[in-house]
Amino acid sequence: MTAAGERAPDRGSGTTYAIVVLAVLTTLALGAAAVGGAITARHQAMTAADLAALAAADALARADADPCAVAERIASRHEVVLLGCELDGMVVDVVVGAPVGGLAGLGLVARMQARAGPGGGEAGG
Repeated sequence: MTAAGERAPDRGSGTTYAIVVLAVLTTLALGAAAVGGAITARHQAMTAADLAALAAADALARADADPCAVAERIASRHEVVLLGCELDGMVVDVVVGAPVGGLAGLGLVARMQARAGPGGGEAGG
């Protein structure tokens, strides 16, 4: 029992617990946002790589002077950077990078590669 005017030792512990719970929830929310930013960048890079490779292969098939310039244009329209473009006969390989957003992704880049060219055989069916 406490004397008059003295505080109980557990008084205010609810505030401490609330602050700890709030800190844990904030950390989890920031982690989820970082994962979401990385997934979004990956999908953006994947889409841009596929489209850039297809556009470059189409330009190559039409005998355009620079299929890699076409890939660069498509990549920039999707707000990614063309990191590489190689031609091997009628096949085009492209590598693009999309910046990962958010504080956790500062300086990180999601890289994706795609290949496009003519089919290897006849369509069956």
